[in-house]
Amino acid sequence: MADYVLVAGAWLGSWAWEEVAAQLRAAGHGVHPLTLSGLAERQGEPAGQQTHVQDIVSEVERLDLREVVLVGHSYAGIPVGQAAERIGDRLARVVFVDANVPVDGQAFEDAWSVKAEIAAHGGFWPPLTAGDFEGQGLTAEQIDRLVSGATPHPGATLTEPAQLTGALPGLPAVYVKCLLDGEDTGPVVAALLEGERWSLVRMGTGHWPMFSQPAELAQVLADAAP
Repeated sequence: MADYVLVAGAWLGSWAWEEVAAQLRAAGHGVHPLTLSGLAERQGEPAGQQTHVQDIVSEVERLDLREVVLVGHSYAGIPVGQAAERIGDRLARVVFVDANVPVDGQAFEDAWSVKAEIAAHGGFWPPLTAGDFEGQGLTAEQIDRLVSGATPHPGATLTEPAQLTGALPGLPAVYVKCLLDGEDTGPVVAALLEGERWSLVRMGTGHWPMFSQPAELAQVLADAAP
């Protein structure tokens, strides 16, 4: 059985994985949802990009996990990808769920231009509103859960650059593309998928599959375990 470390995207904490975690535990896996510094119950903790990377590495080392499947959703793909390079032979697989993938020397801001919005909100990226979740395969109840649970995202984690060793293309990886959020993976992911160790899984749902299709996502993650 694998040990899963689950990291949700911007504004979210470990709570976002509740239904997926239950499915994986029922199948006998170890499951460790992680809240990154500055989010959810860790609001107020200072956080930059490398803080989030270290959060993930430290959790793997603290629990002395082996056969680790690191899972990063959305923004969290950036720190998860860096952490995957750093945990060595503890890594079994890295799974990017409709996620950003780190590029050495580049930040989330380079692709999404959030710096002005962060500056206007005291150094934080404000959570989405209910209308922003429309068209993503979510029920009204699921949207309400996302909106009510979200917390402002620490801006420095989005503007500081990733630091990679160059190992990412050679790591065993699965990229999950959620089709309601668009079918194009983008050029960075497309290039990585050309390598022998990366594979693509498509899901017919939106950008938050842990809410819209938790059972289906749990099965994708279970199938990703070596």
